[in-house]
Amino acid sequence: MAAKHAKKSKKIYIIIPLIIILIVLLSYLFYNLYINMRDKKLSQNLQHEIDNNLVDNTINTQQSEIVNKVKELQTENEDVKAWIKIDDTNINYPVVQTADNDYYLYRNYKKEKSNYGSIFIDKDSNIKDVNSNIIMYGHNMKDGSMFKDLLKYEDKEYYNQHKYIEFVTDENISTYEIIAAFKSRIFYKKEENVFRYYTCTDLSNEEDYNYYISNCKELAFYDTGLSANYGEQIITLITCEYSTENGRMVVVAKKIA
Repeated sequence: MAAKHAKKSKKIYIIIPLIIILIVLLSYLFYNLYINMRDKKLSQNLQHEIDNNLVDNTINTQQSEIVNKVKELQTENEDVKAWIKIDDTNINYPVVQTADNDYYLYRNYKKEKSNYGSIFIDKDSNIKDVNSNIIMYGHNMKDGSMFKDLLKYEDKEYYNQHKYIEFVTDENISTYEIIAAFKSRIFYKKEENVFRYYTCTDLSNEEDYNYYISNCKELAFYDTGLSANYGEQIITLITCEYSTENGRMVVVAKKIA
């Protein structure tokens, strides 16, 4: 009897930890599922509002409504700086900025924990300075959300149909035209004489500006037939790209309106 009791006790000691592990794993999975569904719904509701405003009767009304929407989001979170939209893509999101580039990697625009993170502006970019390269980052999500669609710009035909980016601040709506798309990576500190596009936030110097544009054009998948002249504001969109270690997909555009 003692031997049987010992065997039962041993089984219990094995089963109970397994049950606890299973409960923890299921809790984690359900929590992540809830977070993902919450963030998808949040994005869809905001996108619906923005899209409705874009089909309003007059351009002036559109601009007023969308700018007001950005202002409204700023009352929820002062880190909201803008809205970015590329027609006929999944890129249609509020844009945030803070002094820490890591902060919004896994937080939504409400500062809630999120696997999707947010579209965020590099801490050293200044959206109100025409000489600043507005560098924006977003995750490459498997479900096609955030900046996943940037990878489609490797195809020139896709580029031809999606050339324009709308960037809405609390002051106005600006339109940017894409001039180059390319793949690169994040370089190690020890590597020299490489194009660290992700550090080029200040283009106030004409030589720096021309260096940036010429390198982007040289790396581009194809010739868009467009370039940029010193003084034209630049935005750069960046997401992860997995064909190489620390790979990135980069899309560069200039302000046209």
